[in-house]
Amino acid sequence: MQTIGLIGGMSWESSAVYYRDLNLGVQQRLGGLSSPKLVLSTVDFAEVTDLEDEERWQQIGELLAEAARGVDRAGADFLLLCTTTFHKVADQVAAEVGIPLIHLADVVARACVEQGVTTVGFIGTKVAMEDSFFTDRLATHGVTALVPDQQHHEWLNSAIYEELVHGHVLPRTRRRVVEIIEELWDAGAGGVLLGCTELELLITQADVELPVFPCTTLHVEAALDRALA
Repeated sequence: MQTIGLIGGMSWESSAVYYRDLNLGVQQRLGGLSSPKLVLSTVDFAEVTDLEDEERWQQIGELLAEAARGVDRAGADFLLLCTTTFHKVADQVAAEVGIPLIHLADVVARACVEQGVTTVGFIGTKVAMEDSFFTDRLATHGVTALVPDQQHHEWLNSAIYEELVHGHVLPRTRRRVVEIIEELWDAGAGGVLLGCTELELLITQADVELPVFPCTTLHVEAALDRALA
């Protein structure tokens, strides 16, 4: 079994999901008392979001790269960033370590293509929806991403940062997100990407008719495939 390296803390709710699902996944695949070999380094979410607000992405990249180097030195065989938004600096982080980084967009795009879905709705933080770093990476695999109308961006961002990262899952928020997903369906989306780990606390396949691609779940499965190959 290979050792999985994780950079977390963006938010701790996200890190907890990765840790839980990696453990459950190994238990399901191997049975008994089996558990994954993990190296986890977490950053201060307040520090990272302050830098994000100031658009100091180079410094964010340096901070995450330092965490990644620690994970590398600790014996990880490959690396995951437990976040969608901060994949904006994934290439910068990957360049600083000697182990492969499993890029979330590559994993999600492959899942879409395997299901024959080449146009998807993408919901996440304001940065992830408005900056093209993630959707451009999807496009290299032949997947076109549609983001919600601009009027929804601030509200979605607030729902993530003010509710979901604190573990607050509210029915009224779920209803509005479902409405936004239905708008993306009307715009031509053949599926929807939950482009933020915390959104998976809110939305499941049972909530919408479109195929749901839960980014974190897919990321975890890709990590387990590699670790247990």
